[in-house]
Amino acid sequence: MDEFPTFKPSALVAFKAENVRSFRDRVEFSLMATGLAEERFVRPVEWREGGSPIGVLAVAGVFGANGSGKSNLLKVMDDMRSHVLHSFRQGDLEGRIPRRPFVLDQEARNRPSRFEIDLILEGVRHEYGFVIDDEQVVEEWAYHYPKGRAALIFRRIGDEVEAGSIERQKTRAVQELIRSNALFLSTAASAKHGALLPLYQWFSRNLILAEADSRPWRQALTTQMLSEDHHRNRVLALLQAADLGVTSAQKREPDPIIQERFRRAVRILQGIEEEPESDEGPTYEELGVELVHRGTGGEEVLLQAEDESLGTRVWFGLIGPVVQALESGSVFLADELDASLHPALVTELVRLFQDSETNPRRAQLVFNSHDPTLLGDSVGVRLLGRDQIWFTEKSNDGSTRLYPLVDLDPRKQEAIGKRYLDGRYGATPILSHQEFAAAVASEAVGVH
Repeated sequence: MDEFPTFKPSALVAFKAENVRSFRDRVEFSLMATGLAEERFVRPVEWREGGSPIGVLAVAGVFGANGSGKSNLLKVMDDMRSHVLHSFRQGDLEGRIPRRPFVLDQEARNRPSRFEIDLILEGVRHEYGFVIDDEQVVEEWAYHYPKGRAALIFRRIGDEVEAGSIERQKTRAVQELIRSNALFLSTAASAKHGALLPLYQWFSRNLILAEADSRPWRQALTTQMLSEDHHRNRVLALLQAADLGVTSAQKREPDPIIQERFRRAVRILQGIEEEPESDEGPTYEELGVELVHRGTGGEEVLLQAEDESLGTRVWFGLIGPVVQALESGSVFLADELDASLHPALVTELVRLFQDSETNPRRAQLVFNSHDPTLLGDSVGVRLLGRDQIWFTEKSNDGSTRLYPLVDLDPRKQEAIGKRYLDGRYGATPILSHQEFAAAVASEAVGVH
């Protein structure tokens, strides 16, 4: 990686939510280093003027059974990002707030949803959160810690806003613009509120979610980077390093209609536009990218889009956001990181974030996976530290419980991968061969 100029890094410290998706009860997720942290995985980050830095983790992995809610943790973070970026510009005075409460419980369905985030923004710690129901913003607040103590930026109860000590007049002016169904932070950004604009911009650059549905937007970003001199070499190097047989890439100029869809896809990924329900984004074929492969005789062969493997397409869609995160020091969310990718390739991607040399701007990766090899059994070569591992488990009522490995007091020499497969930490499916066999037998009985 190239050397970057000195800067004050930003970092995600903690995230909390309640009554969102499969999380009926309060969920707390932390990237703060603990007493079990391995020094090589900890990044010191300044959080107040003149104070000692705190240790923040570069990576966290979430493991659990199918349907346990591990994907929902990332989606809830993405939900918070979407509310911040779009709530002011997406509605009117009478519009309902699009939210996803826990629907398996009638009482919870009618309760508000809560989102909170604790982050370091350019060397100063910030806390921001809000409570919403289907009709209105119930509460909203923002604090920062420039001197080590909490200082109010604003606090909102309903439509009443209490201004903090910074830019009080601007805060009062924004109050005249707020709607009951729009976040104050989203409104303040539209009004160029100086104290709140950096917080809003953090959401636009962070918590970008890589999931199957977002692949078209991510592939568009990688394609754009291939056309930019300062990004092209890095994108090609990551294509080549993945041992996919790719030696280079060419890009055809698409027609104007596809070009506009392509540009819009990048704007959607970056939060500038909201994702439309009717547009699934440009297909890989429409991007006009042709990857160059090495033939059996050493010659270069162009493969058409339909001839590329799914794994190649998945990797291509990850490269753009990964490069962007490493260059900007942002938080990247990866759902089912091991899907269609070899474990060795996934390991190298995680190492890009874990290694301070390849990640000098302290970018962070939060991912989920089924692959127990990522947990490791040997301390010296362990990919994840003990406090970088989290589990999800589904309760009998269908709600998700999230808990860190450190709550189970793992020993330093513990064979984490093996013990996970043995069910020692929970978060694994409870399966019965007899039930599967009986299901097949009963189906066979019915076919006569």
